[in-house]
Formats: sequence, C-alpha cells, structure tokens
Amino acid sequence: LASQGRDIVDRNIDRLVPVGRLKYYFAVDTVYVGRKLGLLVFPFMHQDWQVRYQQDAPVAPRFDVNAPDLYIPVMAFITYVLVAGLALGTQNRFSPDSLGLQASSALAWLIVEVLAILLSLYLVTVNTDLTTIDLIAFSGYKYVGMIVGLVSGLLFGKTGYYVVLGWCCISIFVFMVRDRQTLRLKILSEAAAEGVLVRGAKNQLRMYLTMAIAAVQPLFMYWLTYHLIR
Repeated sequence: LASQGRDIVDRNIDRLVPVGRLKYYFAVDTVYVGRKLGLLVFPFMHQDWQVRYQQDAPVAPRFDVNAPDLYIPVMAFITYVLVAGLALGTQNRFSPDSLGLQASSALAWLIVEVLAILLSLYLVTVNTDLTTIDLIAFSGYKYVGMIVGLVSGLLFGKTGYYVVLGWCCISIFVFMVRDRQTLRLKILSEAAAEGVLVRGAKNQLRMYLTMAIAAVQPLFMYWLTYHLIR
C-alpha cells in the first residue's frame, strides 16, 4: 500500500514538475560551464551553432556547448543577487530588505519576460518546439553579463561598468540571434518543416520576434544593474 501511494505521488509530481526533463538541463560539467561562459561573453568567433542529436534527441549539455542548460542561469541569478548586495554594501545602502527586493524584482521581471514571449508566440501563431524551460534558460543567460558588468563597475567605476556591460549586451544579442537551438531555428521551425522560404509576411513576423527577444535582453541587463553602480 505504501509503495502504491509513493508511486501515485511520484507520478503526480512528475506530471506537475517534469523531473526527468529538468535533469537534462542540469547535466553539465566543469568543461561545459567554462566553454559556455566563454561563449556568452565572446560569441563572435564561434562557428558551429548546430546542436548535436543522438537517436532523435539532443545530447546532454555536457556533451554540447550549444545545448541550453539551467545550471548556469540558476547560479548566475544567485550570484547576481549576491553581487548586488556587495554593491549596495560598498555604498552603505545594504539591508536584508534591499537584498530581498533585488532578488524578487529580478525574478518578477524574468517571469514577466517569459510570459510575454509565450504570449507573443501564441499571438503570431508560431508552432515551435521551443519549451518554457528553454525560454527560462536563455532568458537567464543575461545574468552572466550583468555580473561581469557589476564587478567591473565595482573595480573600475562607472566607466568600467558601461564599457563592459555594453560589450556583454552586444554579446548576448549576438548569442541569442545566432544560436540555432533556441530562437532562430525553433521559432522558424514551422516554416522550415513545411519547406517554405523564410520570406513571407508571417515568416518575417517570426524573424522580427526573434530579433525582439534578443534585443530586449540588453534592456533588462541595464535596467537591473544601473542603480547598483554610483
């Protein structure tokens, strides 16, 4: 009876929270993390953006730097909150409430961003295999650039902050536009599957949506960091 009850609970949990699917996004190692961080900060020389597949399923992130993961976004979010607290502390503005406000504000904006993207995909009637977890992962990558910008601001002042954050903003834009696994390929996957050239009005709208998602990342990066550097 206890075993049956546990099985029922496990099935319900898996239905609400796809644990097996989440494990894929956390299947990383040190080499992957290092390469992915480098790619996020300097994506310009990267040539092979194609995701590798094995038996019609994408390989785990630790085997492919182009695969999306949740480890880096989660750790980057936590680190951003801690660095924000450090920045506030150096200005004698730190308090537990202010740190909580930074965390809740960043999380709220992330949720709003993901929901807005999902709504946009629905409104333009895009049939795509881009999942909500994918969106969370790629929306969370911007925290890496935000951390680098904040640390530069703490070390070199406002000039260092603006120069480095500007670089990271350009990098995340290029990364999200060029990465075939998430935006450009997945949003345009319906047209590609039908063998349609990406030139029609509807497909142009998809391309504009791709560019808009990438372009909004620098705006969030600045909005969530500018008040922390004085």
